[in-house]
Amino acid sequence: MGEEISRESVAEVLRAALDESGVAWEQPSGDPWTFVAQLPGTRKLSTTCSLRVGEQTLSLNAFVVRRPDENFEEFYRWLLERNTRIYGLSYSLDRLGDVYLVGRLPLAAVTADEIDRLLGTVLENADAPFNQLLELGFATAIRREWEWRVKRGESTRNLEAFGRITGAEG
Repeated sequence: MGEEISRESVAEVLRAALDESGVAWEQPSGDPWTFVAQLPGTRKLSTTCSLRVGEQTLSLNAFVVRRPDENFEEFYRWLLERNTRIYGLSYSLDRLGDVYLVGRLPLAAVTADEIDRLLGTVLENADAPFNQLLELGFATAIRREWEWRVKRGESTRNLEAFGRITGAEG
């Protein structure tokens, strides 16, 4: 059998990898096994990613988007089809229907490079498709928000990415 990997050594690797990545992170007080990182985004302001060192595995959990308001079949189909192309993680739903990226890695496989790769995978699959997921699951709410802001003379700047569904594209 191979060498036993301790939770403590994995926590040290994780701590060093997060420091090296330059992302903001913290450990909830009193819990030496949980690390919470804030990954900065371009479409989504940030993605909260929780990493937990368990007895046998490192688990990762990152919030992507809340439960869609509409177009459920196409929204969930998109997630399931994308699952076939994601490294080490998959889209999952909580009991409320909110979407997360989740994954589990054996402690023996935890390295700084692997942590970097998984955090990159989170950004690639939470931040990059964020606007597309909003269009699929929240188009009516986006249109209503656009109309409300235009009517009141409010800024629509943060809705510009949705010009295709608001009619403001061009």
